[in-house]
Parts: sequence; structure tokens; C-alpha cells
Amino acid sequence: MLAERIDRPFDVILLSCKAFDLDDAIASFAPAIGTDSAVLPLLNGMRHVDALEKRFGAGAVLGGQCAISTTLDADGRILHLNDVHSLSYGERDAAQSARVAAIAECFAGTKFVSTASNTIVQEMWEKWVFISALAGITCLMRAPIGDIITGGAVDVATALLEECAAIARQLGFAPREAAMQRFRATVSAPGSSFAASMLRDVERGARTEAEHILGDLLQRSGNPAAYPVLRIAYGHLLTYDAQRTRGLTA
Repeated sequence: MLAERIDRPFDVILLSCKAFDLDDAIASFAPAIGTDSAVLPLLNGMRHVDALEKRFGAGAVLGGQCAISTTLDADGRILHLNDVHSLSYGERDAAQSARVAAIAECFAGTKFVSTASNTIVQEMWEKWVFISALAGITCLMRAPIGDIITGGAVDVATALLEECAAIARQLGFAPREAAMQRFRATVSAPGSSFAASMLRDVERGARTEAEHILGDLLQRSGNPAAYPVLRIAYGHLLTYDAQRTRGLTA
């Protein structure tokens, strides 16, 4: 339904825009928010949660995160790059609720893995740590993980991951050890073709979510100087954005 045709509240709004389109997206679906409506956001990071809370109140905002790797081909078709397609969601206070149960019922039988979670905020933070490290290192090196390892920079990749994890830990959301083991293995895997979607954005001269993902994490640390690799990765992306704005990127 087009924004101008919304004539009643919706039960659930599934929000999956790019971070830099968040304000416009909020404006477009705001007429669909009623007293009992829920927003299920799937963006990376946490800044969007703050924006949604400010506009609609904390009670309207669920937690959510998804794992899928896609891109657009030259004809605008969506390509699924691997077999991963999962989504988790839940109340941010870990409560069991009728609306989460109703969403679970709607998702049952779909062709993706969906999980109602009572640890969704922890999962969101863990993904934020991982995606910040992956986007930061692959964009900084302009290469997938395997080439970064071949280039002898595995220590830079793991140092960036540890910095991102340290910020989450400082803010009360220490990544669980099982998650960190997976993340360390991913950013140090020889021969891996894995790269963040943000690198594909850079390669095609598109706008990135650097501010929302890397920048916000760095700002929340309260002491950016303590995280030098993250600062360099973020600065690199800001430099790219400055050049893109001036039409200097290929």
C-alpha cells in the first residue's frame, strides 16, 4: 500500500530500509501506527531504535534482526548470494507477548528461518559488533576476507573485531563467547570470498550506512581515541563519502 493510501492502523510494520532512508520511511508509514501497532525493524545497529522510540514510543518498537546476503544485478533483480536466510524478533524487555506470538504464527511455514527470541537485544548487539567489523575491514581493504588474509592483515581484521566487541562490552552487551568464536573464525578464514554489503555499495559508488553502523558505535564508546582501527575504518568511509558527494568515485 502506498503511503498516501493508508487509511487505517496496521498491526505490524516490517521496517527494512537503508539507514539513510529511515526518516523518510518513518514519515511514510506513520499514518499506519495506531494504539496497538508494532514496528519490527530489521536495520543494523541501534540508532534506528532511538529514532523509532522518539516518534512512536518505546512500547511500539520490537527488536529484530535478519541474516541474509543479497545484491542487485545489472537488471535490478535481487540475487541471493548464499543459503542463509534467517530472521529473529521479540520484545526488547524479553517478555512473552501476544503480538510476538501472532507474528510467529504468521511467519510459520514461510521459506526462511524465523525465531521468536527473548534475547533479541543481545542478538542485535552481537550482529552490530560483527557487521561493524566486517564492513569496516572489507571496506578499508577494498577486498573480501580471503584476500585480506592473503595480504597478511588478519591481525588488523581481528583487532577491529575486538575493538567493536569491547565497545559493546563497555555498554553492557558483551557478545557471548560462542558468537565471538564464530566472528573470529569468519574474519580470519583463508580463501573466504565473504565481504560486507557495504563494500559492494562502495564498489558501485553508492551511499553507505557507515554513520549508522560504524560511526554510531564509535560515538557510543565515549572515547573514540581508544579504538584506533575502528576510527581508521570509519574515517576511510567518510573520506569515500566526501569524494562520492563531489563525484570523484569511479
